[in-house]
Amino acid sequence: MAEAKKFRKADDKKLSYAELVTKRNELKKEYMDLRFQAVVGHVDNPMQKRTMRREIARLNTLIHQQDLEKFRKAAAEAIAAKN
Repeated sequence: MAEAKKFRKADDKKLSYAELVTKRNELKKEYMDLRFQAVVGHVDNPMQKRTMRREIARLNTLIHQQDLEKFRKAAAEAIAAKN
């Protein structure tokens, strides 16, 4: 099971920015549905909420890293053009 998580994380790092955002939005919708089911009382695996929150946070981190890379590249190009 741990190897499957590592494989998934490696796959997520290869995704494009748009794919990461799409995947995060889908997970957020699933998480909201799961929260609703928990309130109603029909949850099979209560630990699933925590794992989904962590996956969303991991995707947010990858999205933020790509944002920073774009910003750094743009800044480096602006500095190079200025000189």
